[in-house]
Amino acid sequence: MELEAYQDSLEFCSEYQLTTEPLRIDCLVIKKAKDVVIDKNIAKIFRDVNILEYKSPDDYISEWDFCKVHSYAWLYASLHKVPITSITISFIGSRSPLKLLKQVKALGYDVEEKGSGIYTSDREILPIQFIDTRKLSESENLWLNCLSNRLRPLSFIKISEAAARKDKIAQVKAYLYAITHANIHAMEEAIKVRKAKVTFDEVIVRTGLADKWATEAEARGVVIGEARGEERKALKTARNMINLGLPFEAIVTSTELAPEKVKALYSEQ
Repeated sequence: MELEAYQDSLEFCSEYQLTTEPLRIDCLVIKKAKDVVIDKNIAKIFRDVNILEYKSPDDYISEWDFCKVHSYAWLYASLHKVPITSITISFIGSRSPLKLLKQVKALGYDVEEKGSGIYTSDREILPIQFIDTRKLSESENLWLNCLSNRLRPLSFIKISEAAARKDKIAQVKAYLYAITHANIHAMEEAIKVRKAKVTFDEVIVRTGLADKWATEAEARGVVIGEARGEERKALKTARNMINLGLPFEAIVTSTELAPEKVKALYSEQ
């Protein structure tokens, strides 16, 4: 009624539903011990509550993602009655965020590159960081650096060996499934190394060999035909994982094949 004079120019929507689906944060990291100092490059800005937004290798962080996740922080603070100053936001992707950083700076944020691939705005009430996983050091950030669809054979071997050493393989089954299907070429080249009984350390000594493999694979125009049915895809993935020496439990949980079918594949080796 107060705006009756403008009723022809305005639309009033009572109890407007903001989203059709429940709002969900990709990952929430909460400090159990508030006084702990995390001396890790990707987590130096962490406070008590830390919101992480991931983008797939084919996607990028847009200004609309920035607005959405920024609102998550304020909504979380409101619903859980925590100070907004105890929250941080991290955007993680494998495409350059430079366009977004330019837009963010135009909004008045002071953004600095604090490390290779890590851009931070930590002088605000709500600290924010943007992580370009392609630029992260493989030695320090192996898991994020390898979460890509552009893995080299050497990187595939290294991440496979790291996964095989994990006691709780279920924690990384989704990760293994994702990188296996996204890097078929690299996985095949990695298997060639395994079959030739070349150790990982020996391969590293042969500098430039990974680049050579990638170039040859592209030159040959290696094309993996589409599998006929989900089970055939899963069986192929399982064989490759066996050749890489991954644990039986990891293969079963990653491919979702029946244990009997996975066991039968071992007799083919």
